[in-house]
Order: sequence, then C-alpha cells, then structure tokens
Amino acid sequence: MTLIQLRYLVAIFDAGLNITQAAEHVHATQPGLSKQLKQLEDELGFQLFARKGKSLSAITPAGRQVIERARIILAEARNIRALAANLRGDDKGELTIATTHTQARFVLPHAIVALKQRYPEVDVHLKPLGDAQIMGLFERGQADLALISTTGAAPDEGLSVPLFRWRRVVVVPNGHRLAALQHPLALSDLANETLVSYESSLRAESSLRRAFAAAGIVPRFSCTSRDADLIKTYVRAGLGVGVFADMAFTAEDANDLRLIGGGGLFPECTTWLVLRRDRVLRGYAAALAELIAPQLDQRDLQRALVGEEPEHWPQPPYWSELQAKIAVKRA
Repeated sequence: MTLIQLRYLVAIFDAGLNITQAAEHVHATQPGLSKQLKQLEDELGFQLFARKGKSLSAITPAGRQVIERARIILAEARNIRALAANLRGDDKGELTIATTHTQARFVLPHAIVALKQRYPEVDVHLKPLGDAQIMGLFERGQADLALISTTGAAPDEGLSVPLFRWRRVVVVPNGHRLAALQHPLALSDLANETLVSYESSLRAESSLRRAFAAAGIVPRFSCTSRDADLIKTYVRAGLGVGVFADMAFTAEDANDLRLIGGGGLFPECTTWLVLRRDRVLRGYAAALAELIAPQLDQRDLQRALVGEEPEHWPQPPYWSELQAKIAVKRA
C-alpha cells in the first residue's frame, strides 16, 4: 500500500467514481490509475468499489471505511511535509482558495499580487464557487482555506477568523427613475421593481429575502448570477435594479451606473477566513490573511490552530475603511 494508491482512491471517490475525471485531478493516466486501484484491492483482499461492466457503480461498505482512514493518512502526510517546509523556511508550494466570485474578483487580486511578490514560487489556485459549494469543497480537503460571507454566526467548520464587514448596495443605470429620488431609498421604493442580484438571493434563508419579508414585500428577480460583473451587465441592459456587494461597485462603474443607497436596508455581512484545524498552516497562507486584513497577526493564526485561539479577534473593519487604510499604507 502506498500514499499514491490512497490518493488515487480518494480522488476516484471525490470524482463521483468517474475514473477519467479522477485521473485528470491527480495528473495521472486513466490506465495508470485503474492499475493502482486494482493493486490496492488485490493487496487488501476485497473490492473497494462495486462494478457494472467496466465502470465503477458504487462504493462498497468496506471501501467507505478505507476511504475515511485514507483521508486521515493523506492529511497527516501533507502536514508532515508542510511542517518540514516551514521549519526549513521553504517558500515553495501551492495554495488553493475556495471563495465566491465576488471575493475572487474584487477582494483577492491586490492581496495575491502582493503575496506573489513576497513568495514568487507559490502557485495560487482560485476556486470561485457558489456559497453552498464553498464549504463542501473545503470540508473534503480540496481547499487550503475558504473565504465566505455570512450575515450571522461564523461558519461551523474549521477555524473562522473575521476579515472585514461589507454592505449591499442598490444600483441603477443613469436615467432610471430611482436615480431621481428626493428621499433616502427605502425598501418600499423597490416593491414594484424587478431585481438583479446574486443567485443566493433565491434561497428562502437569504438575508435579502428576509429583509423584504419583514417589510411585507415579496421581491421579484428578473435575473440572478454568482458573478457581480454579470449582475452589472444585466443592470446596464435594463433588466432591473442591481443589488450586490459594495466592494463590487468600482470607480469605472460610476460612469454609467448610479449607486442610490442600500447601506442600511439589508443586514451587513462579514467575510470570514476559514482555516482547517487538521492542517499545518504554511507561512504564505497566513501572510495572505494579513494582506487582506492588516488588523490580523500571522502569529495569532498559527497559535489559534494549535488551540490558543484568542477570546476575541480584532473587530473587522468595513470594506471601505479597510481599503482606505491599505491605500495609505501603499502610499
């Protein structure tokens, strides 16, 4: 039994028993992966997967037990390599980040550029996903860290560290009737408008939907997307009023879009850094957190992962405040 065989086994399971997809994920050939699986099953003396013809059809009960333990073995092997690299001062490695499209597009670019300048031999892999998929990828061990936002408590999995707070904004094209409002925007002003917002707004538990429900309004969505840039595109096309994260409204957008409010209409959100408690944190991963949110100390992150979590993390600033501080620091 080898670590390679265990890695291939887990990859097959995570790929939904699709050998071709699993082989692509581990950068192996399909015949090579199948050969290693057969050798592992021969050594163990039982099948890990049920077959239907030449295809894998299901995980066997014994196979499920083996995979659970294989994940532990692979995680500890990875931890040993990470610990050794940290002790050697080795700055090479890979960093896989599961996050939303908005965070990937508007929060991470400057931080990752700065990280690459500091650690040029670190390869960064972004996994932009919907809210529901981010933590699934993280829990399966397919991401080193996650960036995810909530309007309430911290995510349940891993070590959650608050980075910053942000608000939703309401945006219309120049010339839209709401752009001429003579009073602060209220939810009632949106009652007869169609909205363009995140696809998460369609979920019953969405904080945006709850805000409308509290005002006795049923929101109507003409279009939804995971991507704030697409939301803005369809607002420009006249499909409705845009509601999205304030960080996604840029100076260039102000040329043809009008921000008319929204700050106090919806619950504020917190963006969290979520780290795996079962994984040794590489120095460059801790550095990324500090580059995004300078109020954090890398040493506090390292201590928290070994059980010395502070009673309170620093109060996360609003995104606009954070950007102002970072701009001053760069200047």
